[in-house]
Amino acid sequence: MITPNENITELEDGFSAVRYEGDDLFEKFLSDGGASSDAAVAEFLKNNISGISDLEFNASSFGCSAVSAQNSEGERLFGRNFDWQECEALIVVSKPSSGYASISTVNTDFIRSAYRGFDALPDKAKALISLYAPLDGMNEKGLCAAVLMINDSDTINQSTGKDDITTTTAIRLLLNKAANVDEALELLQSYDMHASFGYMVHFALADSSGESVIVEYIENETVVTPTDIVTNFYIAEGEKQGIGSSQSHERYEILESTLAENPTMSMSDMRDALDSVSKDNFNEFESTEWSIVYNQSTGEAVYYHREDYGKGYLFKIE
Repeated sequence: MITPNENITELEDGFSAVRYEGDDLFEKFLSDGGASSDAAVAEFLKNNISGISDLEFNASSFGCSAVSAQNSEGERLFGRNFDWQECEALIVVSKPSSGYASISTVNTDFIRSAYRGFDALPDKAKALISLYAPLDGMNEKGLCAAVLMINDSDTINQSTGKDDITTTTAIRLLLNKAANVDEALELLQSYDMHASFGYMVHFALADSSGESVIVEYIENETVVTPTDIVTNFYIAEGEKQGIGSSQSHERYEILESTLAENPTMSMSDMRDALDSVSKDNFNEFESTEWSIVYNQSTGEAVYYHREDYGKGYLFKIE
């Protein structure tokens, strides 16, 4: 089992882990009104972390798959692939002074590409900044949250007078504060959502009781749909349903067939399901940079890097 410390530890090329304990400044971020853009998140961090400047978040398009299932002991499992070009992935185990402990994953290229000084920062500052750009994670209560892109030219920019949140800082909000899907949905409805990187995305949420949903934003209206499978197209009923990449439909159908044939799945079964929809099956230039199998009942997470499904890294939220 991997037990990260406050120094970033390279597990292998392009894949590292770190632990952050103490004040993550997130309560201050929220009390200041949150942020309506990545630039506003960056401005908050610049104003509250010494030694950084010219920070912003930037990204290219990414595709992903997520699936929720149960094992034979009744424990809930959640799996997630992050599909992108080769990148630097950082696992952050967080134990904030206010909020739930969690584990989350960050593509630090999204930060590094816009902030050349990132690599020169102390590891604790890198970890703190990375807490504001997670793409998926699980907290100590067993809530899993992941953000997945939809191939659509629309974006999310709600404006109802509530405090603001971006889609990546929303993952941090949920990991720190939500014990289950119902609490997560209540939190999301409490903020005006704004798309990080300007992308259309949706959230896959699942908890240890077995509830799993997708949260989508259609014409800036929040739509929640129960589902155990999420890829990169709209699931909610209506005119947008099905819009997304053709390959994302293929991945969805593969996972749907797998769940139908396997009403219960072990963690290795979940790993194999993620392998079946990883990018090496589709002859594309992208790769599945990381795959995760979370056990929401035990707090364990097994990571696989760049489609090497014979080598897993075990973490546990403690």
